[in-house]
Amino acid sequence: MDVFESLESNVRSYCRNWDTVFSHAEGSTVHSEDGRAYVDFFSGAGALNYGHNNPLLLAPLIQYLQSGAIVHSLDMKTAAKRRFLETFRDLILIPRGLDYKVMFTGPTGTNAVEAALKLARKVTARHHVLSFTNAFHGMTLGSLSVTGNSMKRGGAGIPLNNASSLPYDGYLPDQADHLMWLRQVLEDKGSGVDMPAAVIVETVQGEGGLRAARMSWLKDLCELCHVHGILLIVDDVQAGCGRSGSFFSFEAAGITPDIVCLSKSISGFGLPMALTLFRPALDIWEPGEHNGTFRGHNPAFVTATAALEEYWSDGAFQEEVGARIAQLHEGLGTIAARTCGATVRGRGMIAGIHYQDPETARKITAEAFRAGLLVETSGPQSEVVKTMPPLTITADDLSRGLGILAEAASSVTGDSFAEADVA
Repeated sequence: MDVFESLESNVRSYCRNWDTVFSHAEGSTVHSEDGRAYVDFFSGAGALNYGHNNPLLLAPLIQYLQSGAIVHSLDMKTAAKRRFLETFRDLILIPRGLDYKVMFTGPTGTNAVEAALKLARKVTARHHVLSFTNAFHGMTLGSLSVTGNSMKRGGAGIPLNNASSLPYDGYLPDQADHLMWLRQVLEDKGSGVDMPAAVIVETVQGEGGLRAARMSWLKDLCELCHVHGILLIVDDVQAGCGRSGSFFSFEAAGITPDIVCLSKSISGFGLPMALTLFRPALDIWEPGEHNGTFRGHNPAFVTATAALEEYWSDGAFQEEVGARIAQLHEGLGTIAARTCGATVRGRGMIAGIHYQDPETARKITAEAFRAGLLVETSGPQSEVVKTMPPLTITADDLSRGLGILAEAASSVTGDSFAEADVA
Protein backbone atom coordinates (compact mmCIF):
# COMPACT_ATOMS: atom_id res chain seq x y z
CA MET A 1 0.00 0.00 0.00
CA ASP A 2 3.01 2.32 0.45
CA VAL A 3 3.15 3.41 -3.17
CA PHE A 4 -0.43 4.68 -3.06
CA GLU A 5 0.27 6.74 0.03
CA SER A 6 3.70 8.00 -1.01
CA LEU A 7 3.26 8.59 -4.72
CA GLU A 8 -0.41 9.14 -5.56
CA SER A 9 -1.91 12.61 -5.09
CA ASN A 10 -4.01 13.54 -2.07
CA VAL A 11 -6.89 14.07 -4.50
CA ARG A 12 -7.64 10.35 -4.49
CA SER A 13 -11.07 9.71 -3.04
CA TYR A 14 -12.80 6.33 -3.31
CA CYS A 15 -9.78 4.41 -2.06
CA ARG A 16 -9.98 6.25 1.25
CA ASN A 17 -13.35 4.66 2.00
CA TRP A 18 -12.61 1.29 0.37
CA ASP A 19 -9.13 0.65 1.71
CA THR A 20 -8.16 -2.51 -0.13
CA VAL A 21 -6.41 -3.49 -3.36
CA PHE A 22 -8.88 -4.84 -5.92
CA SER A 23 -7.61 -7.52 -8.26
CA HIS A 24 -10.35 -8.90 -10.52
CA ALA A 25 -14.10 -8.84 -11.10
CA GLU A 26 -16.93 -10.50 -12.94
CA GLY A 27 -20.54 -9.46 -13.29
CA SER A 28 -21.67 -7.85 -10.04
CA THR A 29 -18.80 -9.16 -7.91
CA VAL A 30 -15.41 -7.54 -7.26
CA HIS A 31 -12.50 -9.36 -5.62
CA SER A 32 -9.58 -7.97 -3.64
CA GLU A 33 -6.02 -9.25 -3.32
CA ASP A 34 -6.72 -10.57 0.16
CA GLY A 35 -9.34 -12.97 -1.22
CA ARG A 36 -12.49 -11.10 -0.22
CA ALA A 37 -15.48 -10.80 -2.56
CA TYR A 38 -17.73 -7.74 -2.68
CA VAL A 39 -21.18 -7.32 -4.16
CA ASP A 40 -20.98 -4.25 -6.38
CA PHE A 41 -23.70 -1.63 -5.86
CA PHE A 42 -21.39 1.03 -7.34
CA SER A 43 -20.85 -0.07 -10.95
CA GLY A 44 -17.90 2.20 -11.59
CA ALA A 45 -19.99 5.27 -10.70
CA GLY A 46 -22.40 4.19 -13.44
CA ALA A 47 -19.80 3.26 -16.06
CA LEU A 48 -20.47 -0.48 -15.74
CA ASN A 49 -24.21 -0.85 -16.34
CA TYR A 50 -23.61 -4.28 -17.88
CA GLY A 51 -21.32 -5.49 -15.11
CA HIS A 52 -17.61 -6.21 -14.93
CA ASN A 53 -15.91 -8.03 -17.80
CA ASN A 54 -19.19 -8.91 -19.47
CA PRO A 55 -18.27 -11.86 -21.73
CA LEU A 56 -20.71 -10.73 -24.44
CA LEU A 57 -18.68 -7.53 -24.78
CA LEU A 58 -15.27 -8.92 -23.91
CA ALA A 59 -15.18 -11.45 -26.76
CA PRO A 60 -15.64 -8.93 -29.61
CA LEU A 61 -13.19 -6.57 -27.90
CA ILE A 62 -10.46 -9.20 -27.71
CA GLN A 63 -11.13 -10.26 -31.29
CA TYR A 64 -10.87 -6.66 -32.47
CA LEU A 65 -7.65 -5.96 -30.57
CA GLN A 66 -6.00 -9.12 -31.88
CA SER A 67 -7.06 -8.44 -35.46
CA GLY A 68 -4.69 -5.54 -36.04
CA ALA A 69 -7.59 -3.13 -36.58
CA ILE A 70 -7.40 0.58 -35.85
CA VAL A 71 -7.31 1.48 -32.14
CA HIS A 72 -6.78 5.23 -32.21
CA SER A 73 -8.20 7.39 -34.99
CA LEU A 74 -9.17 10.87 -33.72
CA ASP A 75 -12.17 11.73 -35.95
CA MET A 76 -11.06 9.75 -39.00
CA LYS A 77 -13.43 7.24 -40.58
CA THR A 78 -13.09 3.66 -39.36
CA ALA A 79 -15.16 0.51 -39.76
CA ALA A 80 -15.71 0.35 -35.99
CA LYS A 81 -17.08 3.89 -35.88
CA ARG A 82 -19.32 3.26 -38.89
CA ARG A 83 -20.81 0.17 -37.29
CA PHE A 84 -21.42 1.97 -34.01
CA LEU A 85 -23.14 4.91 -35.71
CA GLU A 86 -25.35 2.62 -37.77
CA THR A 87 -26.27 0.55 -34.73
CA PHE A 88 -26.93 3.56 -32.52
CA ARG A 89 -29.14 5.06 -35.24
CA ASP A 90 -31.07 1.87 -35.93
CA LEU A 91 -31.53 0.56 -32.36
CA ILE A 92 -31.69 3.74 -30.28
CA LEU A 93 -32.54 6.86 -32.27
CA ILE A 94 -35.02 5.67 -34.91
CA PRO A 95 -37.18 3.52 -32.60
CA ARG A 96 -37.56 6.53 -30.27
CA GLY A 97 -38.29 9.00 -33.04
CA LEU A 98 -35.16 10.99 -32.26
CA ASP A 99 -33.34 12.96 -34.94
CA TYR A 100 -29.92 13.80 -33.51
CA LYS A 101 -26.48 14.40 -34.91
CA VAL A 102 -23.76 12.52 -33.01
CA MET A 103 -20.68 14.40 -31.84
CA PHE A 104 -17.73 12.42 -30.48
CA THR A 105 -16.14 14.59 -27.81
CA GLY A 106 -13.25 13.85 -25.49
CA PRO A 107 -13.84 10.58 -23.66
CA THR A 108 -15.47 11.69 -20.38
CA GLY A 109 -18.79 13.10 -19.24
CA THR A 110 -17.44 16.55 -18.57
CA ASN A 111 -16.16 16.68 -22.18
CA ALA A 112 -19.69 16.03 -23.42
CA VAL A 113 -21.06 18.76 -21.15
CA GLU A 114 -18.41 21.28 -22.21
CA ALA A 115 -19.26 20.67 -25.86
CA ALA A 116 -22.97 21.10 -25.11
CA LEU A 117 -22.43 24.41 -23.31
CA LYS A 118 -20.13 25.73 -26.01
CA LEU A 119 -22.54 24.76 -28.78
CA ALA A 120 -25.54 26.30 -26.99
CA ARG A 121 -23.72 29.60 -26.64
CA LYS A 122 -22.55 29.50 -30.25
CA VAL A 123 -26.03 28.78 -31.60
CA THR A 124 -27.90 31.36 -29.52
CA ALA A 125 -25.18 34.05 -29.33
CA ARG A 126 -26.01 34.27 -25.61
CA HIS A 127 -23.62 33.52 -22.77
CA HIS A 128 -25.71 32.71 -19.67
CA VAL A 129 -26.66 29.12 -18.76
CA LEU A 130 -29.12 28.09 -16.05
CA SER A 131 -28.65 24.96 -13.96
CA PHE A 132 -30.16 23.66 -10.72
CA THR A 133 -29.47 23.35 -7.02
CA ASN A 134 -27.33 20.31 -6.15
CA ALA A 135 -26.55 19.69 -9.83
CA PHE A 136 -23.37 17.91 -10.84
CA HIS A 137 -22.12 18.13 -14.42
CA GLY A 138 -18.37 17.58 -14.24
CA MET A 139 -15.05 18.91 -12.96
CA THR A 140 -13.75 21.11 -15.78
CA LEU A 141 -14.41 24.84 -15.54
CA GLY A 142 -17.48 25.08 -17.75
CA SER A 143 -19.07 22.05 -16.14
CA LEU A 144 -18.20 23.32 -12.67
CA SER A 145 -19.94 26.63 -13.42
CA VAL A 146 -23.24 24.70 -13.68
CA THR A 147 -22.46 22.40 -10.72
CA GLY A 148 -23.89 23.12 -7.28
CA ASN A 149 -21.46 21.45 -4.87
CA SER A 150 -19.49 24.18 -3.08
CA MET A 151 -16.46 21.99 -2.34
CA LYS A 152 -16.08 20.99 -5.99
CA ARG A 153 -16.69 24.55 -7.17
CA GLY A 154 -14.07 25.79 -4.75
CA GLY A 155 -11.45 23.67 -6.45
CA ALA A 156 -11.74 25.79 -9.61
CA GLY A 157 -9.56 28.54 -8.17
CA ILE A 158 -11.31 31.26 -10.18
CA PRO A 159 -14.82 32.75 -10.25
CA LEU A 160 -17.30 30.57 -12.10
CA ASN A 161 -19.32 33.03 -14.10
CA ASN A 162 -22.00 33.07 -16.83
CA ALA A 163 -24.25 30.62 -15.00
CA SER A 164 -27.00 30.76 -12.38
CA SER A 165 -28.71 28.13 -10.26
CA LEU A 166 -32.46 27.52 -9.98
CA PRO A 167 -34.35 25.39 -7.43
CA TYR A 168 -34.61 21.79 -8.63
CA ASP A 169 -37.90 19.94 -8.42
CA GLY A 170 -38.53 19.15 -4.75
CA TYR A 171 -35.93 21.61 -3.44
CA LEU A 172 -38.60 24.03 -2.19
CA PRO A 173 -41.65 23.04 -0.10
CA ASP A 174 -44.10 20.75 -1.88
CA GLN A 175 -46.66 23.44 -2.50
CA ALA A 176 -44.20 25.66 -4.36
CA ASP A 177 -44.23 26.12 -8.12
CA HIS A 178 -40.58 25.39 -8.72
CA LEU A 179 -40.52 27.05 -12.12
CA MET A 180 -42.53 30.11 -11.09
CA TRP A 181 -39.53 32.43 -10.75
CA LEU A 182 -38.06 31.40 -14.09
CA ARG A 183 -41.40 31.72 -15.86
CA GLN A 184 -41.98 35.16 -14.35
CA VAL A 185 -38.59 36.71 -15.14
CA LEU A 186 -38.56 35.37 -18.70
CA GLU A 187 -41.94 36.95 -19.39
CA ASP A 188 -41.19 40.25 -17.64
CA LYS A 189 -39.25 42.69 -19.82
CA GLY A 190 -38.30 44.60 -16.70
CA SER A 191 -36.87 41.67 -14.75
CA GLY A 192 -33.28 42.59 -15.55
CA VAL A 193 -32.53 38.95 -16.31
CA ASP A 194 -30.89 38.28 -19.65
CA MET A 195 -32.34 35.52 -21.80
CA PRO A 196 -30.17 32.43 -21.21
CA ALA A 197 -28.59 30.34 -23.93
CA ALA A 198 -29.60 27.08 -22.31
CA VAL A 199 -30.90 25.23 -19.30
CA ILE A 200 -28.99 22.10 -18.30
CA VAL A 201 -30.66 19.47 -16.12
CA GLU A 202 -30.28 15.94 -14.78
CA THR A 203 -33.56 14.04 -14.60
CA VAL A 204 -32.10 12.26 -11.56
CA GLN A 205 -29.40 14.07 -9.61
CA GLY A 206 -26.81 11.34 -9.28
CA GLU A 207 -24.25 13.14 -7.12
CA GLY A 208 -26.58 15.76 -5.65
CA GLY A 209 -28.68 13.55 -3.39
CA LEU A 210 -30.73 11.39 -5.79
CA ARG A 211 -33.59 13.81 -6.20
CA ALA A 212 -35.65 12.61 -9.17
CA ALA A 213 -37.63 15.17 -11.14
CA ARG A 214 -41.32 14.54 -11.72
CA MET A 215 -42.30 13.91 -15.32
CA SER A 216 -44.75 16.84 -15.16
CA TRP A 217 -41.96 19.16 -14.02
CA LEU A 218 -39.70 18.04 -16.86
CA LYS A 219 -42.52 18.62 -19.36
CA ASP A 220 -43.13 22.12 -17.97
CA LEU A 221 -39.42 22.91 -18.12
CA CYS A 222 -39.18 21.69 -21.72
CA GLU A 223 -42.20 23.73 -22.76
CA LEU A 224 -40.89 26.84 -21.02
CA CYS A 225 -37.57 26.54 -22.83
CA HIS A 226 -39.32 25.98 -26.16
CA VAL A 227 -41.57 29.03 -25.77
CA HIS A 228 -38.62 31.32 -25.07
CA GLY A 229 -36.11 29.86 -27.52
CA ILE A 230 -33.86 28.48 -24.79
CA LEU A 231 -31.99 25.26 -25.54
CA LEU A 232 -32.71 22.38 -23.17
CA ILE A 233 -29.69 20.21 -22.36
CA VAL A 234 -30.27 16.90 -20.58
CA ASP A 235 -27.17 15.54 -18.86
CA ASP A 236 -27.74 11.78 -19.14
CA VAL A 237 -24.16 10.86 -18.30
CA GLN A 238 -25.12 8.86 -15.20
CA ALA A 239 -28.88 8.29 -15.48
CA GLY A 240 -28.79 7.30 -19.17
CA CYS A 241 -27.95 4.04 -20.96
CA GLY A 242 -30.76 2.18 -19.20
CA ARG A 243 -29.99 3.23 -15.65
CA SER A 244 -33.40 4.87 -15.18
CA GLY A 245 -35.25 1.93 -16.75
CA SER A 246 -35.33 3.20 -20.34
CA PHE A 247 -32.31 3.94 -22.51
CA PHE A 248 -32.65 7.71 -22.08
CA SER A 249 -33.84 8.95 -18.70
CA PHE A 250 -36.15 11.54 -20.27
CA GLU A 251 -38.22 9.07 -22.32
CA ALA A 252 -40.94 8.68 -19.68
CA ALA A 253 -41.52 12.44 -19.69
CA GLY A 254 -42.27 12.42 -23.41
CA ILE A 255 -39.86 15.28 -24.10
CA THR A 256 -37.20 15.78 -26.75
CA PRO A 257 -34.22 17.76 -25.45
CA ASP A 258 -32.29 19.95 -27.86
CA ILE A 259 -28.98 18.51 -26.64
CA VAL A 260 -28.18 15.29 -24.75
CA CYS A 261 -24.92 14.36 -23.03
CA LEU A 262 -23.90 10.69 -22.75
CA SER A 263 -20.83 9.00 -21.32
CA LYS A 264 -20.06 6.46 -18.57
CA SER A 265 -21.92 3.34 -19.81
CA ILE A 266 -22.27 4.28 -23.47
CA SER A 267 -19.16 2.16 -24.18
CA GLY A 268 -20.76 -0.71 -22.28
CA PHE A 269 -17.47 -1.99 -20.89
CA GLY A 270 -16.04 0.83 -18.82
CA LEU A 271 -13.90 2.11 -21.70
CA PRO A 272 -13.69 5.90 -22.05
CA MET A 273 -16.29 7.26 -24.47
CA ALA A 274 -18.65 10.25 -24.60
CA LEU A 275 -21.25 11.63 -26.99
CA THR A 276 -23.03 14.94 -27.35
CA LEU A 277 -26.26 14.57 -29.31
CA PHE A 278 -28.14 17.53 -30.78
CA ARG A 279 -30.81 18.49 -33.26
CA PRO A 280 -29.39 18.74 -36.82
CA ALA A 281 -30.32 22.44 -37.03
CA LEU A 282 -27.86 23.12 -34.21
CA ASP A 283 -24.90 21.61 -36.06
CA ILE A 284 -23.18 24.88 -36.93
CA TRP A 285 -19.68 23.81 -35.91
CA GLU A 286 -16.79 24.72 -38.18
CA PRO A 287 -14.54 21.72 -38.95
CA GLY A 288 -12.08 21.31 -36.07
CA GLU A 289 -13.73 24.04 -33.99
CA HIS A 290 -14.07 21.56 -31.12
CA ASN A 291 -11.90 18.46 -30.97
CA GLY A 292 -10.10 15.99 -28.73
CA THR A 293 -7.31 13.51 -29.25
CA PHE A 294 -9.20 10.52 -27.85
CA ARG A 295 -12.59 11.08 -29.48
CA GLY A 296 -11.85 8.17 -31.83
CA HIS A 297 -11.39 5.32 -29.33
CA ASN A 298 -12.26 2.35 -31.52
CA PRO A 299 -12.23 -0.35 -28.81
CA ALA A 300 -15.02 1.64 -27.13
CA PHE A 301 -16.95 1.73 -30.41
CA VAL A 302 -16.68 -2.06 -30.56
CA THR A 303 -17.97 -2.70 -27.05
CA ALA A 304 -20.64 -0.01 -27.37
CA THR A 305 -21.96 -1.66 -30.52
CA ALA A 306 -21.96 -5.07 -28.87
CA ALA A 307 -23.87 -3.68 -25.85
CA LEU A 308 -26.52 -2.10 -28.07
CA GLU A 309 -26.96 -5.23 -30.15
CA GLU A 310 -27.09 -7.53 -27.15
CA TYR A 311 -29.32 -5.51 -24.84
CA TRP A 312 -31.30 -2.97 -26.87
CA SER A 313 -32.35 -4.77 -30.05
CA ASP A 314 -35.79 -5.44 -28.54
CA GLY A 315 -37.67 -4.80 -25.29
CA ALA A 316 -36.63 -7.97 -23.44
CA PHE A 317 -33.72 -6.44 -21.53
CA GLN A 318 -35.75 -3.40 -20.49
CA GLU A 319 -38.37 -5.75 -19.04
CA GLU A 320 -35.69 -7.62 -17.09
CA VAL A 321 -34.34 -4.34 -15.74
CA GLY A 322 -37.87 -3.40 -14.72
CA ALA A 323 -38.06 -6.50 -12.53
CA ARG A 324 -34.76 -5.68 -10.85
CA ILE A 325 -35.92 -2.07 -10.33
CA ALA A 326 -39.00 -3.28 -8.50
CA GLN A 327 -36.88 -5.60 -6.35
CA LEU A 328 -34.39 -2.85 -5.53
CA HIS A 329 -37.01 -0.29 -4.56
CA GLU A 330 -38.94 -2.78 -2.46
CA GLY A 331 -35.77 -3.65 -0.55
CA LEU A 332 -34.75 -0.03 -0.06
CA GLY A 333 -38.27 0.81 1.09
CA THR A 334 -38.13 -1.92 3.72
CA ILE A 335 -34.79 -0.65 5.03
CA ALA A 336 -35.92 2.97 5.06
CA ALA A 337 -39.15 2.15 6.88
CA ARG A 338 -37.14 0.96 9.89
CA THR A 339 -35.64 4.42 10.56
CA CYS A 340 -37.73 7.46 11.45
CA GLY A 341 -37.49 10.12 8.74
CA ALA A 342 -35.59 7.95 6.25
CA THR A 343 -36.98 8.04 2.71
CA VAL A 344 -36.24 6.34 -0.60
CA ARG A 345 -35.00 8.61 -3.38
CA GLY A 346 -34.10 8.19 -7.02
CA ARG A 347 -35.56 6.34 -9.96
CA GLY A 348 -34.82 3.06 -11.67
CA MET A 349 -31.48 1.51 -10.76
CA ILE A 350 -30.11 4.77 -9.41
CA ALA A 351 -31.81 4.93 -6.05
CA GLY A 352 -31.03 5.13 -2.36
CA ILE A 353 -32.05 6.10 1.14
CA HIS A 354 -31.96 9.64 2.48
CA TYR A 355 -31.21 9.95 6.20
CA GLN A 356 -31.84 13.07 8.24
CA ASP A 357 -28.49 12.69 10.01
CA PRO A 358 -25.70 12.66 7.38
CA GLU A 359 -23.48 10.60 9.67
CA THR A 360 -25.95 7.73 9.40
CA ALA A 361 -25.42 7.26 5.66
CA ARG A 362 -21.64 7.47 5.99
CA LYS A 363 -21.60 4.91 8.80
CA ILE A 364 -23.88 2.53 6.89
CA THR A 365 -21.73 2.55 3.76
CA ALA A 366 -18.60 1.97 5.86
CA GLU A 367 -20.21 -0.95 7.67
CA ALA A 368 -21.49 -2.33 4.35
CA PHE A 369 -17.94 -2.33 2.96
CA ARG A 370 -16.69 -4.25 5.99
CA ALA A 371 -19.45 -6.79 5.36
CA GLY A 372 -18.74 -7.19 1.62
CA LEU A 373 -20.75 -4.56 -0.26
CA LEU A 374 -19.50 -1.64 -2.35
CA VAL A 375 -21.97 1.22 -1.97
CA GLU A 376 -21.34 4.96 -1.85
CA THR A 377 -23.05 8.08 -0.52
CA SER A 378 -24.59 10.99 -2.40
CA GLY A 379 -25.71 14.50 -1.57
CA PRO A 380 -24.07 17.72 -0.39
CA GLN A 381 -23.54 16.25 3.08
CA SER A 382 -23.22 12.62 1.99
CA GLU A 383 -26.62 12.07 3.56
CA VAL A 384 -27.91 9.52 1.04
CA VAL A 385 -26.92 5.86 0.72
CA LYS A 386 -26.71 5.53 -3.06
CA THR A 387 -27.17 2.19 -4.82
CA MET A 388 -26.29 1.60 -8.48
CA PRO A 389 -26.08 -2.16 -9.10
CA PRO A 390 -25.29 -3.36 -12.61
CA LEU A 391 -28.42 -3.54 -14.74
CA THR A 392 -27.47 -7.16 -15.44
CA ILE A 393 -27.33 -8.18 -11.77
CA THR A 394 -29.17 -11.41 -10.97
CA ALA A 395 -32.11 -11.46 -8.58
CA ASP A 396 -30.04 -13.56 -6.17
CA ASP A 397 -27.07 -11.19 -6.16
CA LEU A 398 -29.35 -8.19 -5.75
CA SER A 399 -31.04 -9.90 -2.82
CA ARG A 400 -27.67 -10.71 -1.29
CA GLY A 401 -26.51 -7.10 -1.61
CA LEU A 402 -29.75 -5.77 -0.12
CA GLY A 403 -29.34 -8.19 2.76
CA ILE A 404 -25.85 -6.88 3.48
CA LEU A 405 -27.12 -3.30 3.27
CA ALA A 406 -30.00 -4.10 5.64
CA GLU A 407 -27.61 -5.63 8.17
CA ALA A 408 -25.31 -2.62 7.91
CA ALA A 409 -28.24 -0.27 8.46
CA SER A 410 -29.37 -2.35 11.41
CA SER A 411 -25.90 -2.24 12.94
CA VAL A 412 -25.78 1.55 12.65
CA THR A 413 -29.37 2.47 13.55
CA GLY A 414 -30.12 -0.33 16.00
CA ASP A 415 -33.13 -1.56 14.02
CA SER A 416 -33.35 -5.27 13.32
CA PHE A 417 -34.25 -7.00 10.06
CA ALA A 418 -35.35 -10.50 9.27
CA GLU A 419 -33.54 -12.04 6.29
CA ALA A 420 -36.83 -12.28 4.38
CA ASP A 421 -37.55 -8.57 4.81
CA VAL A 422 -35.30 -7.43 1.99
CA ALA A 423 -34.89 -10.61 -0.03
